[in-house]
Amino acid sequence: MVDVAALRRHDLAYVRSEAWPGLLHGQVEGEMEPDLMAWAALGRPAIFRRRTCSDAADIVPLGLPLPPGMGRKRLTLACPPAAVIRTTPPPLLRDALPAAPTQWHSAIGALLESAPSCRCFGSLAWQYLTGLSYLTDLSDLDLLVECRSDADAMQITALLTDIAKCAPMRIDAELITPSGTAVQWREWLSGNPEILIKSHTGSTLIAREALFA
Repeated sequence: MVDVAALRRHDLAYVRSEAWPGLLHGQVEGEMEPDLMAWAALGRPAIFRRRTCSDAADIVPLGLPLPPGMGRKRLTLACPPAAVIRTTPPPLLRDALPAAPTQWHSAIGALLESAPSCRCFGSLAWQYLTGLSYLTDLSDLDLLVECRSDADAMQITALLTDIAKCAPMRIDAELITPSGTAVQWREWLSGNPEILIKSHTGSTLIAREALFA
């Protein structure tokens, strides 16, 4: 059974196909049901989301962001733990590269030279995971980069700053600490004495020096 406490933001959950009809009941209009049943049949994932006050304590809170062709809705799912087959981190950027627009490849290649283990989420990740058209001309490149220390954060944000200057897309990166909390890279670069961090339980302000303490 899945350990909900061990899940992190952006983690993916693969759900038993027979559980999908119950998860989707009341979520979508009739004409969308065949597309979403195909989603289930193809073994596509859902994503771990923040728990809300309306969620029962014994469910795994999941979300399903649909592509523009399916209305770009984000479905909120309440999944029994026994229905989750497995969970995984979001995809590695190097694996998702073939799904990226050709004009992104140079910037992504430069990122991977110095940060080969970074992961992606958002539109690029979902296009790679599903083969559906999530990316548009306005899409960002959404990244997750693990950092163990202030020095790591300084190194990766310097890299992101250089690449963002010439990149054809906007780069939206989160720096992930060893505890699993995240800070947006431009937030960290701001130099503010307090910074906004995110976790699966919510967002909060902390002292800058406490981020990697």
